[in-house]
Parts: sequence; structure tokens; C-alpha cells
Amino acid sequence: MRDLIIEKMYEWSKKPYQKFFKQNKPWAITSKDLIQFPPESLGFHMGCFLLKYNFEIQPKLEDHDVFHVLTNTGVSVTEEIGMQYYLLGNGKRSTYQFAVIAIGTLFYPLHWKTFITFYKRGKSAHHFYDLPFEKMLLQPLKKIQNTFNIQ
Repeated sequence: MRDLIIEKMYEWSKKPYQKFFKQNKPWAITSKDLIQFPPESLGFHMGCFLLKYNFEIQPKLEDHDVFHVLTNTGVSVTEEIGMQYYLLGNGKRSTYQFAVIAIGTLFYPLHWKTFITFYKRGKSAHHFYDLPFEKMLLQPLKKIQNTFNIQ
């Protein structure tokens, strides 16, 4: 039940966040375009991620999907919260992130150790959360992960 509540809150909050807080331009690419990239590339892996979960690219929120791919994080509610902890450890700060972390920690206190593990992983990675990912789509995924110590 709480997973459903959190998922609905996420869906509800996405549109205002996308409209009022995200100032970047949407990528000029579709999910289907990404699958045409070379198999080792970030773009191809992002396309596979989107297809696997039956997602479409959300304009202005493309980096979020890249974070899932780079950190190899799934899309369950607790994994989503964990990824926000990872990004916090990496230095990212946003209103949305703090809301997810606060609400997620409140709803999932038994996952605290897992969230701290995500935070430590983010802390040990080199600063990457604000890279120009659209320009990196042809780069090999493993090269990006190794360069930035993303585990």
C-alpha cells in the first residue's frame, strides 16, 4: 500500500517539477532512437532501460533515467529512494531530492542501512551528476562508469 502511495506522489509531483523547476531544454531524441546507438554506448543502455520498464523519455527529466543506467539502479520505490541517497552522496542537491529522501526515509525506516550504503557509494564516486549526458550518449557506458568510479 505504501509503495502505491509513494508511486502516486511521484507521478503527481513530476509534472510541476518538470514545468517549474527544470530549466534545461528537452533532448531532441526518442526512446526508439536510443536503441539504434552502438551496443556498448550509454545511449543504447538507456534505450534498453526505457524499453525494459516500458518507459518513455520525459522531457527535461532525461538525466534521471541516465542516473538509473549509470548507477545500475532499478525502479522499485526503495531503489528510487536509494538512488536519491546516492546522488546526495555525489553532491547533488534539489528540492525534489530532499522530498524523496525525507518521505522515503519516513515510510521505509527499515531500509535505512540500504539507503546509507547508496549514500556511501555516491560519496565514493567522482562528481558526475551534472555532466552533459546528452553529449555523452555515444560514449561507452563502462568507460563512463570507470572514469567516474560509479559503482
